[in-house]
Amino acid sequence: MIDLTRCLCWPLSQRDLLESVNGTKASLALTIPRVTTDNLSEALKTLKLSSADSVEGCLDCLLKALAQNNVETSGKIQEMGVLAMMPALLSAQNSCTPKAANIIAEVAKNEFMRSPCVEAGLIPPLVQLLNCKDQEILLQTGRALGNICYDSHEGRSAVDAAGGAQIVAEHIKSLAESTDPATGKLLTVFCGMLMNYSNDNDSLQAQLIIMGVIPTLVRLLGVHSQNTALTEMCLIAFGNLAELESSKEQFASTNIAEELVRLFRKQVEHEKKEMIFEVLAPLAENDVIKLQLVDAGLVECLLEVVAQTVDSDRDEDVAQLKTSSDLMVLLLLGDESMQKLFEGGKGSVFQRVLSWVPSNNHQLQLAGALAIANFARNDENCIHMVDTGIVQKLLELLDRHVEEGNVTVQHAALSALRNLAIPVVNKSKMLLAGVSDVVLKFLKSEMPPVQFKLLGTLRMLIDTQADAAEQLGTNTKLVERLVEWCEAKDHAGVMGESNRLLSALIRHSKSKNVVRTVIQGGGVKHLVTMATSEHMIMQNEALVALGLIAALDLECAEKDFVGADLVQVLHRLLTEEHSAPEIKYNSMILICSIMGSEPLHKEVQSLAFIDVVSSLRSHENKTVAHQASLTEQRLTAQS
Repeated sequence: MIDLTRCLCWPLSQRDLLESVNGTKASLALTIPRVTTDNLSEALKTLKLSSADSVEGCLDCLLKALAQNNVETSGKIQEMGVLAMMPALLSAQNSCTPKAANIIAEVAKNEFMRSPCVEAGLIPPLVQLLNCKDQEILLQTGRALGNICYDSHEGRSAVDAAGGAQIVAEHIKSLAESTDPATGKLLTVFCGMLMNYSNDNDSLQAQLIIMGVIPTLVRLLGVHSQNTALTEMCLIAFGNLAELESSKEQFASTNIAEELVRLFRKQVEHEKKEMIFEVLAPLAENDVIKLQLVDAGLVECLLEVVAQTVDSDRDEDVAQLKTSSDLMVLLLLGDESMQKLFEGGKGSVFQRVLSWVPSNNHQLQLAGALAIANFARNDENCIHMVDTGIVQKLLELLDRHVEEGNVTVQHAALSALRNLAIPVVNKSKMLLAGVSDVVLKFLKSEMPPVQFKLLGTLRMLIDTQADAAEQLGTNTKLVERLVEWCEAKDHAGVMGESNRLLSALIRHSKSKNVVRTVIQGGGVKHLVTMATSEHMIMQNEALVALGLIAALDLECAEKDFVGADLVQVLHRLLTEEHSAPEIKYNSMILICSIMGSEPLHKEVQSLAFIDVVSSLRSHENKTVAHQASLTEQRLTAQS
């Protein structure tokens, strides 16, 4: 993040204020006589006199002392009760007023002075001064309020109560079109004041958004693009406000995308680009703004940065490469922006991003794989990419990261393969390309994110692919690993995907060999537990798989069914009111399938299943009601 204190010092410090007014870069030591301790004490005492001339001279003396040693002088000002005299000086609105406000601004640079400034009642008269026309008074008043607000809850609350932010926001709006240098300085101070007022405070930032500050600041960025200090202040303010979700709609209604891209193109310094990046990242989370940024040409800027920094090992270039490629991936998360850049698979941006995958740079490999995963969000794109050989690029990338590979690259490449495997027509092509063989190399991974994507990729690949499901389902090492991961309670995603893949191997293969491998591997109890999941789709998948186990090899599974309390689970599923019709239907199918087992049959009888099933004959779902009748007949016949 940008150091706000440093940024505020440029427009707000006494040193730069004097340099700007005098048009010189001479040091303060050459222009301000040294103030002795005796002089300072005398000046503090003289402030109690009523002569305007003597008061103004004392204020000048205090300003010189503050310039020489701010901390010590501020302490003495507090010690001698000078702050209590300031409200009267501020209210007088004469030649002393800007100097009094300047002194407050200087002492408020010190954290220990901010609360005393509030307690001395300085905020109300300062806010009143915001209504005057004198630009010097407005400048020093803005500085004073901004410094008091910096990291100070008391200061912000007092300014909020006095309505200071609203007045400053109105000033900025009314002065926005003026290109006068003095006005530019005042606008910079006012923007800094609002930034200090709202920094890291969601409620105050929301207040500024309601006031309509965002469109005004965007306009400033366009009108004052040559004013470096004001531009930077606007960027910092944008960075703060853009974090709030409520700001996105206002930003989207402006030409912020065009202004930021235009500004980015002008920058050559790393720090300036970073400032713009810090605004772009939160804004690009909004889909409307994503598309605006793409239309404004941001992608071309990002690709240029990547090209300029990819071969450099300088820290700042490495950082820019990462930020640019990450932002590129973020832009692809929007459906419209993604499709616009895909251009039917022929877009230059799409082709450039593909070239990142075989790169030797891990960051570009990561961004390239993530970009493919984001492009692969609809069937048409997925089919095109598989037909044009992208799968092979991803497999080669994964092969490079099998042994002690980069986990983030592994995760990204597996994510891309998973998405590409969703269309039915792609599954057989990807299996022929050897995707499952490469993916299985990562079974030994101990990283949950990689495990999760590995499982999802295999599950997508075998969907409706009986031969592949049988081949994988009889792979003892795979099944053993799945059973192990079914117990990964610290990683719910991995546990859930392991159960789902275990079920899918059975459901899609319908193979007795697969069923026996799962039984021998200890997978049955996990499928029974899966039937009690809070997710209906997982419950259903488990019940169908258990039904196939019972149908294909009940004798082998009998012991595991009893040990896992399958009958009690089915009883609960049928008696729970909130169970979905599909769950009740498949539970009854499974009951009928296990009746050939003597111990399971006895359990069914002991739990009075006939009564439960009989009550379902009047179920509102006709399929459930019909199956209830059939199940009742079966139970009655075997009772």
